[in-house]
Amino acid sequence: AAPPERRGSASPWSRSRTSAARRCNASPGSSAVAERGPTKRQRAELVLERLQALYPDPEPPLDHSDPYTLLIAVLLSAQCTDARVNLVTPALFARAPHPATMARVPEEEIRGLIRPCGLSPQKARAIRRLSELLLSDHGGEVPADFGSLERLPGVGHKTASVVMAQAFGVPAFPVDTHIHRLAQRWGLSRGRNVAETERDLKRLFPRARWNDLHLQIIFYGREHCPARGCHGLACELCRLCYPQRRRAVPLRRAWVPAQLNSISTSRSCGGSFGVQARARPS
Repeated sequence: AAPPERRGSASPWSRSRTSAARRCNASPGSSAVAERGPTKRQRAELVLERLQALYPDPEPPLDHSDPYTLLIAVLLSAQCTDARVNLVTPALFARAPHPATMARVPEEEIRGLIRPCGLSPQKARAIRRLSELLLSDHGGEVPADFGSLERLPGVGHKTASVVMAQAFGVPAFPVDTHIHRLAQRWGLSRGRNVAETERDLKRLFPRARWNDLHLQIIFYGREHCPARGCHGLACELCRLCYPQRRRAVPLRRAWVPAQLNSISTSRSCGGSFGVQARARPS
């Protein structure tokens, strides 16, 4: 059974946790529900309520000033932490804040500016080329549709989803390593790859919550349910979703379909919106 609540004044987290848990066990046949734990739909409700209590107004973790700088920052976050990207981008955007200026910067210079982010040859090539394409094909503006974004160099479905959600407010559900891991631990998806996990989560959660929810799950995964910490047994949400669980949940890596990955299909991406990009075994 889950450990008892600490004494003292109830926090928004504990009040929210108690109310949703009560609903899960107040339905007909509640004794049977209590024995096997919440259903998938009830687990989704628990997740929504907890994360909204913890992160009521989630802010994008990558510093940016417009759709273009967001696009570049997300591209740089492949196999790099957000903190490092935020250290690198001020100098990069001081040198070239717009596609027109970036397209004139030599690729080698871009590479030098972004080297701390890793994968600098591929990223520099993609940044310069996509800047040129934005000028020639889109009037120097970042297009606000998935198809056009995903045709840009270095931009896969995940990166396009982040830009559509955070720059244009279009509902999207970018799936990164944190989201894939927690969806497994909370029993919300059994997806073998990020595309399947994204599909399952979109079916389960209200469309109006997608943009905030994907950030909330990322923040929760970092702070409370890390890959090598909780193992599906320790954090509040894992205990609520599976109160009778006794064994650690094995981590299944997310196989990334080649068409969904951007920078490299053979390298892993560890930023907020990166995914474990591994070749499917033969």
